Amino acid sequence: MITLHHCPESRSMKSLWLLYELKLDFDVVTHSFGRDLRAPDYLAVHPLGRVPCLIDGKTTLFESGAITEWLCQKYDSTHEFWRKPDSDERFEWLQWIHYSETIAVHCANLTQQFIALNDASLQSATVVKLEKRRLEKAIEVIDQKLNDHPYILKSGFSAADINIGYALHVGRLFTDISEFQHIADYYNRLSKRDAFTQSLPEKNDPKRIYLKDRYRL
Repeated sequence: MITLHHCPESRSMKSLWLLYELKLDFDVVTHSFGRDLRAPDYLAVHPLGRVPCLIDGKTTLFESGAITEWLCQKYDSTHEFWRKPDSDERFEWLQWIHYSETIAVHCANLTQQFIALNDASLQSATVVKLEKRRLEKAIEVIDQKLNDHPYILKSGFSAADINIGYALHVGRLFTDISEFQHIADYYNRLSKRDAFTQSLPEKNDPKRIYLKDRYRL
């Protein structure tokens, strides 16, 4: 049995989205963002008290990119969501899965400024300005990649789009993605997928991290 430890709209959303795309049977343990993750029983599962954490039988994984690779290679026999080692697109598939963290790290830093540091006097306009610009530069790379095809890989949708799509889902809270030539349409395509919708929290979910459409100092 597969169990995913999850916080709504955190990095674990990537894993949840992929689980829905794969149509697997799984359980979700939903945590609040914060002290709930530092409970002794959860620290026994994930030593840093973070999400995602995937338990698949006797295997425990707690890096989102590793979870993506594991789920695709173990459960996607049609290779719809991954590219085999002998595929010409294998290196790109791997690269863009992990490039998503280049975007996500800036989103995490901005989340810290706007949400974790709930005392406004601790927030830094300088840090926000720098991280927003770094976020935009990282998104520009994806915008250029989408110049002549609708998904990250020329062959079509894959788990690389899930990982990138999640990063854009959060990134759009901190910058206007409509300013990029291809990104808004790309995100719109991804957000219409049933599995994406299933991975979103309810509007009134008390465990949601993000409560605004945009964050800015």
